[in-house]
Amino acid sequence: MAIVLHSSPILWARVAAMIFSCVAFSLAVHGARLFGGAGDWCIFCWAFSFAGTLLVILVEVFGLQARAPVSWKNFPITFACYAALLCLSASIIFPLYFLKGSTGYGDIGTYRIVSTVFSCLATIAYMTEVSISKARPGEVAGYMATAPGLLKVCETFVACVIFVFVSDPVVYDRNHALKYCMSVYCICFILSAVVILLCIGECTGCLPFPFARFLSAYALLAVALYLSATIVWPIFNFDPNHGGSKNRPSHCNSEVGLCGWDKLMAVAVLTGVNFVLYLADLIYSSRLVFVSA
Repeated sequence: MAIVLHSSPILWARVAAMIFSCVAFSLAVHGARLFGGAGDWCIFCWAFSFAGTLLVILVEVFGLQARAPVSWKNFPITFACYAALLCLSASIIFPLYFLKGSTGYGDIGTYRIVSTVFSCLATIAYMTEVSISKARPGEVAGYMATAPGLLKVCETFVACVIFVFVSDPVVYDRNHALKYCMSVYCICFILSAVVILLCIGECTGCLPFPFARFLSAYALLAVALYLSATIVWPIFNFDPNHGGSKNRPSHCNSEVGLCGWDKLMAVAVLTGVNFVLYLADLIYSSRLVFVSA
């Protein structure tokens, strides 16, 4: 088995990202004294990113791209984009839960600070890899290397964050309007995930209708659904006339992490973010010419 090692900017970006994520979770596990779901999530983000990047590097070093059961035009950049978002979320959540208001922790605090720094460095390295790998205007590339493909990664990730916020504790079962919003998040997430899996699995040609037409129709549907959710969610969570509260409770200032009201606000903001992402997706999809892997 031949070993192929060509020095390139993308290789160095991957190596840097792998090292930074490895250092982040190693220090956190060794001396940061983590606890709860937030700590587990951060460790998962760093460890998953490290393991996936190591796998990508090994496949390319040993020249196994043709034997991989996935489209190698689409998989590496898809993973890099997810890894960037995972490390970004860890870079936000970790200091929020383990550095906010903490004083006098000594070595534990030092480990936590250094883990946060390396998490940020890993995020920058993964973003650099995505920037290098993405398709340039007029370039023939796999769908996931184009702007709509990367947008779908962001859309699914934002939806996953929304799912976490609305389920801990469950806040969408108070009335039918909030259940409608939850159905919007689920429908759009499933369809975006299906598109990503079709591209990575090289199955876009198996559809009984043109893939490009499906993408445009789906993006239009998602824009309409998210626009309605962007309006409905704040009304039924922050309008006193509909059982909500527009004022942030005083106890939120003393809680570690995010309180219930903060999570509702975060969902409202993320719903707006996903609406903008789907709108950009629709605009790009209507004019993009790409080649399926």
